Amino acid sequence: MVRVTGPPTGPPTGPLIGRGRAADVYDVGDGRVLRRYRTPRSCEHEFAVMTRLHACGYPVPEVFSVDRSDLVMERLEGRTMLASLASAPWRAGRYGRLLADLHRRLGDVEVPAGLELPVRFTACRDGERDECVVTHLDLHPDNVMLTAAGPVVFDWSNACLAPPGTDVAMTWLLIDTSEVVAPRWQRPIAGVVRRRLLAAFLRAAGGLPGSPLVRAVVAHRLADPNVRPTERERLADLADRVDRCRPVSTDRLRRRSRRAPGASRAARRPTGCPPWSPRSSCS
Repeated sequence: MVRVTGPPTGPPTGPLIGRGRAADVYDVGDGRVLRRYRTPRSCEHEFAVMTRLHACGYPVPEVFSVDRSDLVMERLEGRTMLASLASAPWRAGRYGRLLADLHRRLGDVEVPAGLELPVRFTACRDGERDECVVTHLDLHPDNVMLTAAGPVVFDWSNACLAPPGTDVAMTWLLIDTSEVVAPRWQRPIAGVVRRRLLAAFLRAAGGLPGSPLVRAVVAHRLADPNVRPTERERLADLADRVDRCRPVSTDRLRRRSRRAPGASRAARRPTGCPPWSPRSSCS
C-alpha cells in the first residue's frame, strides 16, 4: 500500500466538533475535518479502504490525507441515524431496512487486488482470503450520517476482510447490547425502538449467520477495551445464550408467530434464542 501523508502531527488548527470513545474530530476548514486518535495508532489501512470504497461508489466520506493517528476527510453535514431515530422513533423499521441495505451494498463490493486489510474470523469457516468481503465491523446507526445526498458510512477504523455475515452479526450484537444513554423514564421506550430496529434489520438482512461465526464475533467484541462494564455483562449473557441455542431461521420464527397470534412471546420463539439464518456455511 502506498503511504500518503499530510502535514506533521501537531496541535489541531480548528475547533473540536465531536468526540468518540477513541478519537476526537476537529473542523479544519474548507469542508474538511481532522479525526485524531487519542492513543497513537496508524490510520493508513483506514485511508486505503475508504479511498477504494469511494472510488467504487460506496457512500463513504472522501479522504484527503493520513499522517500516523490523523486522518483528514470530508466534513459530513447531517444527523447520524441514531440521533434521527431518537427524535423520530417511528422510523425504526425504515432505518433498520436502510441499515441492512448498506450492509448488502458493502458485501457486494469486489475486494480490490492489493488491498491490505486484516483477515478475521476465517477459522470458523475454514475460509480463505478469496472468500472474504470488505467488512466495517462497526456498522451501527451512530456510524451512519444521514445527509442530503443520502446515508454515508464513516469510522472505518475496524475495517477488515471477513466471511459474509460478519458485519450483520456485529451490528446485531452492538445494537442489542450497547448501553442506552437516556433518562430512566425513556429507557422502556428506547427498548421498544431497539427491538423494532433490530427486527427490521434482521429481516431485511436475511437473518444472522451460523452460530460459530456469531460466537466468534461475540468473543471479539468482549476483547474490546472500549466496552463498558454494563455492556460486558450483556455480552457475556448473550454468549451464554448463543452456546445454549440451536440455529433458528427468521422464516420459521415468523411462521410460528402467525400460527399462534394469541400465544405469549415466550411460546412463540425459543427462550433467549436470537434468530439465526441457516444461509451461512458456519451452521
